[in-house]
Amino acid sequence: MPDDIKTPPPAFPDNGGDMRETGLAAALSERYLAYALSTIVSRSLPDVRDGLKPVHRRLLYAMHQLKLDPAAGFKKCARIVGDVMGKYHPHGDSSIYEALVRQAQDFAARYPLVEGQGNFGNIDGDNAAAMRYTEARLTEVAQALLEGIEENAVDFRATYDGEEKEPLVLPAAFPNLLANGAAGIAVGMATSIPPHNAGELCDAALVLIENPEAGIDDLLAHVKGPDFPTGGLLVESPESMREAYATGRGGFRLRAQWNVEPLKNGTWQVVVTEIPYQVQKSRLIEQIAALMEEKKLPLLGDVRDESTDVVRLVLEPKTRAIDAKMLMETLFRHTQLETRFPLNMNVLDAERTPRVMGLREVLRCWLDHRHVVLVRRSEHRLAAIARRLEILDGYLIVYLNLDEVIRIVREEDKPKEALMATFSLTETQANAILDMRLRALRKLEEMEIRREHTKLSREQAKLRGLLSSDAKRWAAIADEVRAAREKFGQETALGKRRTIPGTIEAGAVVDETAFIEREPITVILSEKGWIRAQKGHLGADAELRFKEGDSLKYALHAETTDRIVVLATNGKAYTVKADAIPRGRGDGQPVRLLLDLSNGDDVVTLFVHKDGRRFLIAATDGKGFVVKGEELLAEKRTGKQVLVVDAAVEALLCVPLQSGTAEGDSVATIGSNNRLLVFPLSQVPEMTRGRGVQLMQLKDGATLNDAKVFSAKEGLAWRYGGGVKVETDLRTWAGQRAGAGKMPPDRFPKSRKFGV
Repeated sequence: MPDDIKTPPPAFPDNGGDMRETGLAAALSERYLAYALSTIVSRSLPDVRDGLKPVHRRLLYAMHQLKLDPAAGFKKCARIVGDVMGKYHPHGDSSIYEALVRQAQDFAARYPLVEGQGNFGNIDGDNAAAMRYTEARLTEVAQALLEGIEENAVDFRATYDGEEKEPLVLPAAFPNLLANGAAGIAVGMATSIPPHNAGELCDAALVLIENPEAGIDDLLAHVKGPDFPTGGLLVESPESMREAYATGRGGFRLRAQWNVEPLKNGTWQVVVTEIPYQVQKSRLIEQIAALMEEKKLPLLGDVRDESTDVVRLVLEPKTRAIDAKMLMETLFRHTQLETRFPLNMNVLDAERTPRVMGLREVLRCWLDHRHVVLVRRSEHRLAAIARRLEILDGYLIVYLNLDEVIRIVREEDKPKEALMATFSLTETQANAILDMRLRALRKLEEMEIRREHTKLSREQAKLRGLLSSDAKRWAAIADEVRAAREKFGQETALGKRRTIPGTIEAGAVVDETAFIEREPITVILSEKGWIRAQKGHLGADAELRFKEGDSLKYALHAETTDRIVVLATNGKAYTVKADAIPRGRGDGQPVRLLLDLSNGDDVVTLFVHKDGRRFLIAATDGKGFVVKGEELLAEKRTGKQVLVVDAAVEALLCVPLQSGTAEGDSVATIGSNNRLLVFPLSQVPEMTRGRGVQLMQLKDGATLNDAKVFSAKEGLAWRYGGGVKVETDLRTWAGQRAGAGKMPPDRFPKSRKFGV
């Protein structure tokens, strides 16, 4: 082909569509937003009206279509899952089956919506059998949620393939959202709603019907807190619960139920009969056993599981002299015998918009939905009555003019038109007359038709009166709520409250150090970050072994009951219990396994915490402040940010203010610029967290090398040669905080550190 002839680019077909240039960021933003909205609305958050996510709603509707009512027989779960997946929910069969299984587990759902037959798992965490083995049908609660769905009570939409219809929401004659709870994680938001007692919810709803302005306190007079299917003891304070229900955000502390069983010779054992919600019993026992091996449960002698279908967890004390309450307090503190269930009532409202609601608003939305359902069902019934009355009116005309009707049917070529013209009938009436059987013309049938006509006319008048009166409608809704309370309330075996509201006894607070054997140890930290503890207080001449290339960084005398404070270069303070540090003559373990410390951070110092002490804490940029020792204690492995540092700055030191038996009154600082400054300690503020103030003027990239708090009367000491040098005349270096300082004495260490 000649070089001057170029192949033309391929032409786009006429139906190629519209091509537009779009920025990558804009395209990603648009598509991610669509995905996020889909996840929120169609997967993760429940609807406030029926308390269901789409997968659960589709499951119940598919089972309703299969006529799996409580009185009907069971069908294989594989058949149910296949219908749901093929018609309504185009997702994996395992996710659908898992949703079905959870609705059938009486330890997971407070009011199960599915009645299962076969192995549906257990509280130990064992999975259900495969869906080809198990069978299911709807429960009475599910039937209440579906009540009226065939009577135009709710809107329907086309399914994903357009071949079927599915409900947007269920009629929900049962307060399912709060009664069964919900949990889900969407994009950027989540929901967590514990289950509640349906009888209490119905009582609160009736209060709201009688007084639409009722406040949260009026509702909480009936709602006593969550009611978990596994029971337990609710130990959250009333004030905290009120705040949680008022705002829709909070949490609830839940403890296991237990009792003491006396044995022979004055011995006893604790029997746990109910464990917290969503705690797997087998993992709980493993956790207790592991803590016993680590000697973190010194009061517990043994644990064993004697459960059948009823939970029975036996805990034996080390000795009979141990107090049972103290034993349980140690277990509550360390194990999942006490848990905290979060409350985040983030749900989709009637407009399908996600938002956080309080208890009052959730109940209000449910009642408003029931009002809409009542109106729609009433209108649907009125339309059906009108159609039936129209036909009955036509039948009555037949009985009044029977001979003429027979003549028209026998002799006229077009009997329908003749009947309509002769008796002023509608087409519907004429068709109904022509479809009548001869035996329907007997006298008894006429009487039945007249009775039906009278009955329907009365019902029609009643429904019209209902639709015309707001008070009558709310009275009817109140009757429906009372009926639900009677069917599922606390007088029934299913509705009886299982979780008991309680309180924690003030005298049950446990001092854990009382159970730790107190003995002296030496905490050893190597340069490469390996930490261990050796028995006894080792002297300076003790022979310590380290890995090749490693050496000693710190050796600290402590006792097993002490708390060790560790300051890292990131400005965070961490707390390690001395008895948790690995013991022995081995290499120990990396300090990063005890603390949540990144590879880029290192330990600055460590010391034993003692009440009442204060420290000077400072960074390499020369900023610092005074902090109480109690502010350096951290409860979590992630530590506590005390000194705020920038990316190029590191925490440098944390030195005590004590000089002898009392606190010092002066501060000495020395920088990498070889300048020494002495100023009053009173010029350094006390803070709990922050960057602090400038202790010393540092220019041209200079950094702080060391700082020391001392008593001016006793003088400033530093290590010199094999001894200690003390300077009492400090006028040369005395100044104000943030001063530049002057050259240190001739005999000051070249390391530019005090070393004492």
